[in-house]
Amino acid sequence: MSQDKKIRVGLVQMACLSSPGKNLERAVEKIVQAVRGGAALVCLPELFCSQYFCQKEDPSFFDLAEPIPGHSTEVLGQVAKQNNVVIIVPIFERRTSGIYHNSIVVLDSDGSIAGLYRKMHIPDDPAYYEKFYFTPGDKGFQAIETSIGKVGTLLCWDQWYPEAARLTALQGAEMLFYPTAIGWHPSEEAQEGQSQRDAWQIIQRSHAIANGVFVISANRVGHEKTVEGEDGIKFWGSSFICDPLGVVLSGATVDEEEVLVTEIDLRLVEEVLSLIHISEPTR
Repeated sequence: MSQDKKIRVGLVQMACLSSPGKNLERAVEKIVQAVRGGAALVCLPELFCSQYFCQKEDPSFFDLAEPIPGHSTEVLGQVAKQNNVVIIVPIFERRTSGIYHNSIVVLDSDGSIAGLYRKMHIPDDPAYYEKFYFTPGDKGFQAIETSIGKVGTLLCWDQWYPEAARLTALQGAEMLFYPTAIGWHPSEEAQEGQSQRDAWQIIQRSHAIANGVFVISANRVGHEKTVEGEDGIKFWGSSFICDPLGVVLSGATVDEEEVLVTEIDLRLVEEVLSLIHISEPTR
């Protein structure tokens, strides 16, 4: 890590297509775009290689899963190495026959796998039937050492739980990353949409404040309908980066693809922690 501890972080907010190959190609293009903007680390949204298939329970969607290491980590590992960039890569993981996870691979800037996180909190709500597909994670909450600092990786529904953020921060994470696939049921948007989106951002900003860390949340955009006759989900974008005081440094729109690149100074983590006196857990 550089002495001044300033780095530029990239967020990819993208619409996801039905073709995994095309989604991967587009993700590579957006990562390279972020690198051109100076990003040393880039975060992709949850399950970016496919449309959000958890809108229904269908065994055929297990065919979308891949092993780790696998095709996506191989392709993006080369991108990481060629561009000297750390990449947060959400993956539908096929661990073994009958065991699947909603996972994150952290690829270091040399292309190697620095760490693996498996989503712990699995929702089971209308149009979010994730318990049909994903086994809860077994890796615990962790800070993953990379060439640019310690990163904590969590996934979407994990963001509603302060315990997850706390335990990850106590491991030494300076940044919490939340790749996300969240949006409105179209019938609810007019009446409840603003309050739902506000709650989503406020809870994550509160994790930054309570733990003295940067919080980086990358969501998708677009209206996806994977069940005939249903309204689908209108993903609300709004990807953002906030500092350890909860100040939003940059934010994306609700409906456009964007690549955000924002400079952060990791010295602020140490300064804030020295004020709020977060201690290590009892050993």
